[in-house]
Amino acid sequence: MFEAVGLSKSYNGAVALDSLDLAIPAGEIFCLLGANGAGKTTTINLFLNFVAPTAGVARIDGLDVVGHPLETKRRLAYIPEQVMLYGNLTGLENLGYLVGLSGAEEPSDAGLRAFLADAGLPAEAADRRVKTYSKGMRQKVGIALAMAKGAGSMLLDEPTSGLDPKASNEFSALLLKMSEAGTAVLMATHDLFRAKEVGDRVGIMKHGRLVEILETRDVGHSELERIYLEHMKD
Repeated sequence: MFEAVGLSKSYNGAVALDSLDLAIPAGEIFCLLGANGAGKTTTINLFLNFVAPTAGVARIDGLDVVGHPLETKRRLAYIPEQVMLYGNLTGLENLGYLVGLSGAEEPSDAGLRAFLADAGLPAEAADRRVKTYSKGMRQKVGIALAMAKGAGSMLLDEPTSGLDPKASNEFSALLLKMSEAGTAVLMATHDLFRAKEVGDRVGIMKHGRLVEILETRDVGHSELERIYLEHMKD
């Protein structure tokens, strides 16, 4: 699970994130909406311990990410907008190598192939070099890595940007599969439609503050868009 308590970050006096209080339990998909510079990526970077907070604390499974940097990373999977893999290695080779780096016990060849298949990668693609992969296929390797690590928490930063509708829908289906298995998901996105379709809750950020949280079951697509645009007015 994810937990932020009074989490803040400033750069040279400019506030990027202001007193974030948020809890995302196991099995929930929480989508962060907001314009560029609203604080979405800063929030993710704080949970990744890529930057240190100015104030407050970020926790994963109850552990402070600053005090327990290695243990929290073992419990976490991160899928950025562009999943970086080794282009001259196959999908299978990439997965095996990255699982080894994570410190998790590396599955057998058959086990790695099973994770790739569960993530929706075509069987023939497992033995192709990743430089031939589409963006959606690279993301599936990222999902397979999360499965192989046994990650209970997942961070996503604009994962559906640039995907065609079919690939975006497939990715959403994978996220729902992960949440059903108990994974806590925090996803930063500009895609209001996808946030409504896949999220359990959405949070709207503006100028570093979380200004509203909505249950997706309680709002339609048009209402979510109306509320979002209302918040975006200066």
